[in-house]
Amino acid sequence: MDWLYFFLVAGARALRRDWRSGELRLLALVIAVAAVSSVAFLAKRVEHALDRDASQMLGGDLVLGSGQPLPPDFAREAARLGLAMATTMEFPSMLMQDEDSQLVAVKAVSGDYPLRGKVRLQDVEAGRGGRAVDGGPPSGELWVDPQLLGLLALTPGDTVMLGESRFLLAAGLAHEPDRSLRFVNVAPRVLMNLDDLAATGLLGPGARVRHQLLLAGEPSAVSAFERWVAPQLASGQQLQTLENSRPELQNTLDRGRQFLSLVALLTVMLAGVAVALAARRHYLRQGDGMAVLRCLGASRGRLGAMVLGEGVLLAMLASVLGLMLAGGIQAGLSTLVHHWLDVSLPAPGWLPVLQGLATGLLLLLGFAMVPLLALRRVAPLRVFHRDAASLAGQRRQTLLAGFLAGLALLLVVAGDLRLGLVLAGGFLLAIAVFAVAAAALLGVAALARRQVQRHALLRLTLAGLARRRSLTVVQVCALSLGLAILLLLALTRNDLLRGWQATIPPDAPNAFLINVQDDQREDLAAILQARGLGDPVLMPMVRARLLTINERPVSADDYEDERARSMVNRDFNLSWRDDLPASNRLARGRWLDPAAAEASIESGMARTLGLAVGDHLRFEIAGRIHDVEIVGLRDVKWDSFEVNFFALLSESVLRDAPGTWLTSLRLPEDSASLQRELLARFPNVTVFDIDTILAQVQAVLDQVILAVQLLFLFTVAAGLVVLSTAFLASRDERMHEIALLRTLGASARQLRRSLDLELLLLGLLSGLLAAGAAIALAQLLAGQVFDFEFDLPWWPWPLAGLAGMGLAVLGGRIALAGILATPPISSLRQLA
Repeated sequence: MDWLYFFLVAGARALRRDWRSGELRLLALVIAVAAVSSVAFLAKRVEHALDRDASQMLGGDLVLGSGQPLPPDFAREAARLGLAMATTMEFPSMLMQDEDSQLVAVKAVSGDYPLRGKVRLQDVEAGRGGRAVDGGPPSGELWVDPQLLGLLALTPGDTVMLGESRFLLAAGLAHEPDRSLRFVNVAPRVLMNLDDLAATGLLGPGARVRHQLLLAGEPSAVSAFERWVAPQLASGQQLQTLENSRPELQNTLDRGRQFLSLVALLTVMLAGVAVALAARRHYLRQGDGMAVLRCLGASRGRLGAMVLGEGVLLAMLASVLGLMLAGGIQAGLSTLVHHWLDVSLPAPGWLPVLQGLATGLLLLLGFAMVPLLALRRVAPLRVFHRDAASLAGQRRQTLLAGFLAGLALLLVVAGDLRLGLVLAGGFLLAIAVFAVAAAALLGVAALARRQVQRHALLRLTLAGLARRRSLTVVQVCALSLGLAILLLLALTRNDLLRGWQATIPPDAPNAFLINVQDDQREDLAAILQARGLGDPVLMPMVRARLLTINERPVSADDYEDERARSMVNRDFNLSWRDDLPASNRLARGRWLDPAAAEASIESGMARTLGLAVGDHLRFEIAGRIHDVEIVGLRDVKWDSFEVNFFALLSESVLRDAPGTWLTSLRLPEDSASLQRELLARFPNVTVFDIDTILAQVQAVLDQVILAVQLLFLFTVAAGLVVLSTAFLASRDERMHEIALLRTLGASARQLRRSLDLELLLLGLLSGLLAAGAAIALAQLLAGQVFDFEFDLPWWPWPLAGLAGMGLAVLGGRIALAGILATPPISSLRQLA
């Protein structure tokens, strides 16, 4: 109970005393929590907006699919959680017009379809993207692929037969939000109202129907349903998410989240530096009071409980104040975004609040508590012989506690361990380089001051740097680290985002031509070349069934992962190439030998199915069995929108197998005549337009860029706090030194000029060190985390040098304001 008393009561009294005396430096921690929490609030809102907008590519937030009707329990649980629902049914059938008929892929949709995104109908005035409409077709109407109009010589307004019912062909179908880049469904699409399906008589015994339940709602409700339904799924039932069904968009979303996490992590690091420096000064100024308490009989245990209690209460108070400030900032910014860009940001949820509270506690406990707890070991003799308290004995523990707190913060704020470890390792190495460079500078200063006897100002400046050796090293490291983080943010805002944008070049493919027959390849290529569309790269596509892995029969029951179960339950699309595709990178193993029986597997598929180099696969291709060995794994850039496959086999395995060909290309805006010519010459070929998908990816890019620019402002503010705190940490030492120098005859003008020169030297060195560290870390992040090329910029060097000098002088003058104006006798009495 005695320990608890000192923890709560004495800690609260100490907090109140330090608050009233002005010794408590609450500002650094409040701004640190506010900056981190503001980033967390806005990043989470942007992330929810990205997920919401990306869900348009599924037609909902989640999609449940099965070859059999889904259990009623699924819909009941979704309704209980308040989720919106829509139903679709897909199946092949024949569309009749007089004596002509055509195989089509029918999709019957309920009235609420789609829950996310919009269907687009063919409209000449709206361009290739089409005209957006709400909902699906009305009862009695059909919307069909434009290809079907050419195949049966139909025009909107004609009447057609589907099963036993007659329908009005109302419009051409330009886009369905949930029609993904799967090339298995090559038949033209027909969209109909689900209420009309029973009258067609098409759902008789043996009908091959794909049932889907689309769900949408609040992120918490969607996550709750996903957790509930995952164990309930039976064989043949699949849960589709962006991750397992839209890899071309998932890559972009993952990178967007990584950029937001990067800004949050950099803000945390800045906050940690600010708190550590503020704690150092508080430690040095509290030694006398602790010595008096020791003389009055206070034990180390009681003093430790009091300091710990004050620290925890301080962290809670600063966290609450910081969260209140952050809530107001992010609310105002989201309102501005809504008015400026007409973009609504979803609510952030409670996670950023918990992150803010955890950030305040971890910052103080990790970066400040070790030196503060060391106050309980202050010797009573300090009352009679005042000497600066030494941090030397606690440096190792302080670094260890700060490192552990940093790792915990990485998980709390970002949840991306790889990104966090790259940043932590990079900055630890950078700090070591900063310390060595600062020590080398001090060594040079000690030697140089003997050579500049005639230059009193320079000699005074160099003597001051050499005299405060450990403090100067701390200041250089803090300044360099703060500037490096700010520069890395600037690089993120400009060069890294530009590198990400370059992964989707302006001439990226926006259409696929699929179902091309072998005897049509040359004629198709000739037409495209004549239209100035270049020489198309046509790739074969062969359907196959995976039978065994290392002689063990493949079964969905062997996998718990839903994506793995879905993969082994369906046919694979296989292809071959002579060389590695440009949008692929060899991650492990080697490339294929065309004459051997080998396979190259996409890395994500390999992880999902547990495959590795050296494994043997058995495929059934057109009734024939083929055994292949995995010789390599590939990382595929799905957002390149080039033709890519999960599995590529040697040409010798697939050369004689029946299949079709496909290619990707960039169609111009006025491509209507080309599409009509292609449909007339090759009625079986399907033109798969992905302009909407490209627009969605670009929208994700734009939103992340905007968010990074807004978050950049918060972190710059936190960086300025760090720079001021770095100089504030030396205020007491400088007051004592300046008082002595003025007593010995130095004028205020001489000392001011010496101080400015010292700040300029420190700022220049810190800026140049920061530029090198920021560029090296940006290069490391681009190659190891974001996976794109990064051109080394030149602008950080001059900018960092000038910014370092300017901010050092500005921050130093603000933090050290009033020192020169204080009479020497007052400074000496205060520090005596």
